[in-house]
Order: sequence, then structure tokens, then C-alpha cells
Amino acid sequence: MIGTYAAVVAICASSLAIGQAAIGLCGARRWSWPAPAVGLALLCAVCWGTVRLPGDGVLSAVAVLVLTIAALAYLRGRVEGAGEALAAGWPVALGALLATALPFIAEGHFGILGTSFNPDMSQHLLAADRLAEGNSSQLLVQGYPLGPHAIVVALNKGLGIGLVQGFTGLTIAVAVLASLTALAAFRDLPAIPRTAGALLVGLAYLVASYFAQGAFKETMQALYLLAFVLALRESQRDWATLNLRFVPAALIAAGSAYTYSFPGLIWLGGTFVIWCLATLVSAAGGDDREDSPGRESPRSETGPAARPLGLAFLSFFVLTAPELGRMLDFKKFETFDPNGPGLGNLFGQVSPFEALGIWPSGDFRLAPGDGAVPAIGYYLGIAFALVLLAYGLVWLWRRRESAILSGLAAAALAYVAARTVGTPYTAAKAIEIGAPLVALAIVLPLAVEASAVRLMSAVRAKGAPLYATLAGTAFVLAAGVCSLLALANAPVGPTSYSSTLSEYRRVVGEGPTLVLASPQLLEEEHGEPFLAWELRGGRVCIKSSDDPSVPPGVRFVVRDEGGWTLTRVRDPRPGKSPCPLIAVRQARQGPAK
Repeated sequence: MIGTYAAVVAICASSLAIGQAAIGLCGARRWSWPAPAVGLALLCAVCWGTVRLPGDGVLSAVAVLVLTIAALAYLRGRVEGAGEALAAGWPVALGALLATALPFIAEGHFGILGTSFNPDMSQHLLAADRLAEGNSSQLLVQGYPLGPHAIVVALNKGLGIGLVQGFTGLTIAVAVLASLTALAAFRDLPAIPRTAGALLVGLAYLVASYFAQGAFKETMQALYLLAFVLALRESQRDWATLNLRFVPAALIAAGSAYTYSFPGLIWLGGTFVIWCLATLVSAAGGDDREDSPGRESPRSETGPAARPLGLAFLSFFVLTAPELGRMLDFKKFETFDPNGPGLGNLFGQVSPFEALGIWPSGDFRLAPGDGAVPAIGYYLGIAFALVLLAYGLVWLWRRRESAILSGLAAAALAYVAARTVGTPYTAAKAIEIGAPLVALAIVLPLAVEASAVRLMSAVRAKGAPLYATLAGTAFVLAAGVCSLLALANAPVGPTSYSSTLSEYRRVVGEGPTLVLASPQLLEEEHGEPFLAWELRGGRVCIKSSDDPSVPPGVRFVVRDEGGWTLTRVRDPRPGKSPCPLIAVRQARQGPAK
């Protein structure tokens, strides 16, 4: 627990300081809530740029420490509204920490998130282990984006935090930073709607569900899309007079490249293109829509300027140029193979209605009626949320919220493309990445109306705040319960990791192989899918060490004796082996097999 939360504090503190300093260097003087995502993006770029230098991660830790101290020194006396930001931020951060603690409270221990949902974390741990030792790995050779892994290695080398604790801490920190980033949209509202709105956006149901399976890359990409949209929104508001007003969005895009490679830029690039077109059309033709809530900007209707855009593109290309070759290599990764594992750990196509946030199931992969709640409960929630979304879209359109609408349009197009030419696995990720924006489109209008805050020329009809309060409260409660249900359902796996099993896979080949693991690992830590994934590609039996009998045909035995050991069976018992074939696709299915 100490190592996990030490990682959370280190990542959050560095991200907040470095991100706000970067925005300050762009000319902003007030605290800006896109800062957490900007800082995390820079951490990915800096750590990946230094992790392969001598020291195998030591220089990464030093670089982060130096940047954090320099950022704090720069910010001293230069940030306006820091006290207000602290007052608004600490309840959100605390709420996110408490919510993300549910899996560990329910399981009674810390460890690898989601092992019986998705065993892929073993490959991330292996890649980080190889980086920390200065060795290559399959993911490294394939061009897989390893910025987050480099952050974990920096934590390992700088603070002595274990790799499992580092990845778990990173996953928790992303949830906290996403909720804080959402405050950029709710900053002018009273405390209760501000805090509730930020938490619901940062921990939308599908984001919570991907958190539950330890899918840190997808939650990071969802954070980057949300922050990119809010950074574009700020470029028309507080930053409207700055020549570097688009640079924060460019830094976020660079972090997306180091986290999700070129696919991540599909969402951000699509958002930017749609937003530019919408802004240019609005500037050229004008319209009579109501002004957006917030501070009035003298440039909000002039469209993107060439010089600020050029500086932003230059910043992006300078940061991402070293990764260009690896992004080209990544296009051959198995996820993009139409003949590859299309379902992954899913049971089938994931409903796009899950992005609405009301899905009363602890497992997002289940269809309506397959869980404890009758199907009618799902459909009523969907209908209610659809009405609120339609209201929100009209509200956003009337108030010229072009950045949020552009992000929603880009997310919708990305899902359609993934559903049409991709696989159910990629389509589900597309829904998750856009889920925070859907939550924002629903909650923000209701929160503003219910708060009865008159911002700019927004005028509400008499009685509207009452309806907004009732609808908003009902949605927050329903969607919040669904998110908490997903978090509470998260399995927590082994507390430690060793790359030994992955190395044994090359020795045992197709086996058959017997794994004798401790009852605690199998029963309490959901270790069986994790072990199967580590030894995939051959026939594997996994049993408790309380029953050491060796089945017929077994050629190798792997035992947990305070560390994994491998022995060869000299005279295998005659007969056909009962050990099942653990194929790559089968291992990815987890509980679906």
C-alpha cells in the first residue's frame, strides 16, 4: 500500500507542478486545470527520452526530480488563483482516491489490477522489467509506446517502488488527474455540483471499467482526449490573447503519441480538424447562438491564428520526432491485424450505449439482462441518459461550445470507423476513450443550469434550475453507482511479479507443463489467468501446491518456492496429458474461456 500511494503522490505532484509551469511559460498567469494532463504528457516524453540512457532509468528519475523542483521554483509568486484551485481540487482528489480504493478494500490486498479480466499486465511488467535492466523486449522491438512504462521505471529507480506498485500507482494517479482536469469545465460552479461533475466525468462508467482491468493506456488516452478538448476550450477563453495558446494542447498530443502511439492522434487530430472548421465557419458567417459560459475573449470569434498554430505544431513535432520511427513500426502490431485476436477479453461487441454511463453491471462486457439487474433496468437508464444527452448537445450548440462538440464528433467518428473496419476489441476501446466527453456533455449543462449561475448572456427560463437539479441529481446518482459498481468488482491479482515465468516459456515450449502455485495466489489473488498468460503457447496445468501430484504426460514442473523454479520430469507418467492448450487468444479471454 505504501509503495502504491507513494507512486500516486509522486506522479500527481510532478504532473501538477510541471504541467502548470509549462502553461505558465506559455503566458498564462491563472491556475489552469488542463495542467495535470499537460504534466503527465511531459512526464511520458521525458521519461521515455531518458530511460534508455546509462543508468537504465536513474537519469529518468533525476530528470523528473529536477523538472519538478524547477517548476515549483518558477511557479512561486507567479500563479494567480492557487488558493481557489486548492480549495476546488482537494475534494475531487480525495473523492477519486476513495473511489479507486474500492477494489483493494473489497479484495483485502493490493496487487495487479484486473488479472482475471485481462492478463496483459504481465507483458507490461515484463517490458518495464527489461527497461529497468537495460534489455530489449518484444514490445520495444515492435514499436509499442512505452512512455508510461518509463514512468514506472523512473519510480522504481528513483524511489525504490516495485513495478507492480508503480503500475498500480500510475493507474490510480490517472484517475485522480482526469477528475482534476475535468474541473476546467466546472470551475465557476458551486462546490457540490463542481465536485460531483468532475468526479463523474473523470470516473465515467467505462473509464472505471477499464481501470478495473488495469488498462492504464486506455484511461490515459481518455484523459488526453478530455484534456485536449478543454485546452482548446481555454484557447478561446483565458488564453485567447496568448501567442502560445495552442501549445498546451500540442503537449497533450505529444503525450498521447508516447502513450498510445499514432492511433491516439486519431481522436486528437480529428477533434482539432473539426474544431478548426467549426471555428472558421463561425468566424466567417457569424451566428446568433448564445455566448459560452466563462470569461469573454476578444478573439473567440476570429478563428485560429496562423502564428499560434505554427508554434503549437512546431512544439509537437520537436517532442515527437524521436518517436516517429517507432510509430511506423507499431503499425504492424497484432492489434491492427484483422485476423488477430478480435475479441480479446470480450464476450462480443460492447454496446455504445455504455458511454452514457448508466450500465448497472460490475462487468462492462455483459449484455443487458445477463447480470443481476433485469434488462429493463438497462433500457430505462439508456433512455433517460439519451434524453439528457440530446438536451446537452442543444445546450452546448447554443452556447458555442465548439471544442466539446468537436471532441464528441471525433469520438463518434472513431467509434464508427472501429466498428466498421476494426474489431470488437478496438471498438470497445473507442467507446471508453470518448466516455468522459459524453459524461461532460450530459453533466455540464445540468450543473450550470441547476447552479443558477448567470454566466455572460446565458438566460434560463423560470423554473429551469429545479428541473435541472432533479435530472442532474438523478443522473449523478445512477451513473455514480454504476461507476462504483465497476470499481468494486475489480479483481486484484498478485502483489509481486517475476519475469522468470516468461523466460521459462521459451524453455518448456509446448510442454505439457505443471504449475504448482500457492493457494493464496490462486484463490485470493486471481493468479490462474495471470499464470496461464505467462506460459501461453503450450499445454499447461495449474494446480495448488497442496496437491503436488504430477499428471500423465507432464514434462516440466514449475513450483513457487519463494521464487519460481523449473524442473524437468525425467520419466513422465505414461498416458495422454490432461493439460489444456493455453493458446494466445484463449489466454486473452480470461474468464470467457
